[in-house]
Amino acid sequence: MNKGMKGIPPKGAAPGGRPKMDKDLMKRILSLLIKSYPVLIPIVIVCIVLSAVVSSIPSIFMQKVFAAVTTRVDIIRTAAGVSGLQTVPKEWIQANSAYLSEQWAAAKSEILPMVGMLIGLYVLSIIFITVQSQLMAKITQGFLDKMRCKMFDGMQNLPIKFFDTHKHGDIMSYYTNDIDTLRQLVSQSLPSLIQSAIIVVTVFFIMLWYSVPMTLVILLGISLMILVSKKIGGGSAKYFIRQQRSVANFEGYIQETMNGQKVVKVFNHEKKAEEEFDRINNELFDDSCKAHAYANCLGPIIMNIGNILYVICAIVGGLFITLSATNVSFRGLITAGSFIALPFSIDIIVPFLNMTKQFTGNINQVSQQINSVIMGMAGAGRVFALMDEKPETDDGYVTLVNCRIDENGNITETKERTGKWAWKHPHGDGSLTYTELRGDVRMVDVDFEYEPGKPVLHDVSVYAEPGQKVAFVGATGAGKTTITNLINRFYDIADGKIRYDGINVNKIKKADLRRSLGIVLQDTNLFTGSVMDNIRYGRLDATDEECIAAAKLAGADDFITRLPGGYNTELSNNGANLSQGQRQLIAIARAAVADPPVMILDEATSSIDTRTEAIVQKGMDKLMEGRTVFVIAHRLSTVRNSDVIMVLDHGRIIERGNHEKLISEKGVYYQLYTGAFELE
Repeated sequence: MNKGMKGIPPKGAAPGGRPKMDKDLMKRILSLLIKSYPVLIPIVIVCIVLSAVVSSIPSIFMQKVFAAVTTRVDIIRTAAGVSGLQTVPKEWIQANSAYLSEQWAAAKSEILPMVGMLIGLYVLSIIFITVQSQLMAKITQGFLDKMRCKMFDGMQNLPIKFFDTHKHGDIMSYYTNDIDTLRQLVSQSLPSLIQSAIIVVTVFFIMLWYSVPMTLVILLGISLMILVSKKIGGGSAKYFIRQQRSVANFEGYIQETMNGQKVVKVFNHEKKAEEEFDRINNELFDDSCKAHAYANCLGPIIMNIGNILYVICAIVGGLFITLSATNVSFRGLITAGSFIALPFSIDIIVPFLNMTKQFTGNINQVSQQINSVIMGMAGAGRVFALMDEKPETDDGYVTLVNCRIDENGNITETKERTGKWAWKHPHGDGSLTYTELRGDVRMVDVDFEYEPGKPVLHDVSVYAEPGQKVAFVGATGAGKTTITNLINRFYDIADGKIRYDGINVNKIKKADLRRSLGIVLQDTNLFTGSVMDNIRYGRLDATDEECIAAAKLAGADDFITRLPGGYNTELSNNGANLSQGQRQLIAIARAAVADPPVMILDEATSSIDTRTEAIVQKGMDKLMEGRTVFVIAHRLSTVRNSDVIMVLDHGRIIERGNHEKLISEKGVYYQLYTGAFELE
């Protein structure tokens, strides 16, 4: 099931699969965000910064509150004549209740304003967080909407080769799994990472403000945290990237199996399908387990290192107080102009321990968000890789226009649909010339290969005059469909020439070239919508009457009118409620309503029973009148009336002629027609 097809490797994965934090990729994400929301992004950043700073400041107020309380306690203890670990006697407390009330009133006058300011800061923090959350929801969904549109628009311009070499489930994974990891990156990981980093920096300077020695103790522990984060983060990054690939393979296999469920059951391959599913699912399980095992263990490790650091700071702080060690702080440098050596006190150590908790907690948050960022980068890399796929090139300049042709053969361009077409040639001097579209298609000495070194066509020459029906016959893989792919310019040739009405097809714009070609494929694709909508897909401006006429021409009107809703019957899931033959008839009607000058029928009646084929063949004959038609068919009865039949074998035309001529030669076609050989 397309096991050999590989998805686009995600950016952020170096050769050999080693992951890296792609700075260019991150710059690209941020650049797109700012470009998409030049006003809202700065507001969000301001809210994040203010919220982070406000979240850090309470430590200062807590220290001041604690200092105010300890100052009053020291005053009371001094007045009571106690020191050290002695307690104030109850008798003294009872005798000096008025004095104590006076001291607590003084402490209260200092503490209450600070408590009020602290409450105000928390209210501000709530406001900033609320504004940030609301704006980020709008930014994230809008950004993803733009990304999905860019992905889809870019995908429409990709060459057919891309879709031929990538699993459909893998492509779907870009729009589901990868875009979701990008959502988490933009909406959660980046804002949280920025906020936590700002808190870490702010708290770090606050700690330096109060005590340089204690801050140095914390830095020793932080260095260990950084080392652990780097080691574990690198391991998780590798498996997050592998997980994204495994998810794409998983979704690709699921879609393939669903599309081919009937085939699986017909050949009794349920067990084989289960085994293959188990293998792919186990790969996803292993990669996900390893990725999240690394990521999930990082948080607890960092948290416990922080707890150990907290205990160490408490012990060191207690020793500093016991030994009456001097404290050096930037507070002294700013207020007194020099470092003032003051002894450590409880009003410094206790708030400092709270700051230690806040500091290490946000270090842990940063390490966790880095893992989320790495996972998001893996998905973003795949999304941008799809967007960066080289679009289908088109150097053509000749366009297809509606025209009127007078009795003298003069061509006049018109915007009205006239049933006449012409090729419009712009020239360097600004002049225009017109060539009537007649349907003369010629391939001369064409060689082609899908992969270098593996030729598919060898020196193929095809001549289709206007109004001729040219049939290709041959075994699967002989090169029949490849020829029609080259006429459509789904692929470009490296050697030889293809001319359409004497014009090199490379000079014709691809959209105009394909507009002149109607195609009915063996694999029918119907879209969600009504039967009428599906027929009108061939020409979006077609009227209901034109669609019905096309259906009658194709022989589809009979069964359509017997559907519950007639032409308004809703189809879904590729027309699962219709038979394969009915779907094919709608596809033929779709081509008929387009009314193209040239038709390509690739096994167009292969899924229709013999009785239905007879009905369709009459409509097809009418459809092919006056048109150049290329027919690929396994049923030789459908090509018997062709003007030219070409028999292909391994990319070479081995026989050429009409039915009577080839029968008289008694070659490969004769043996196929009489049943001596069978097409494989």
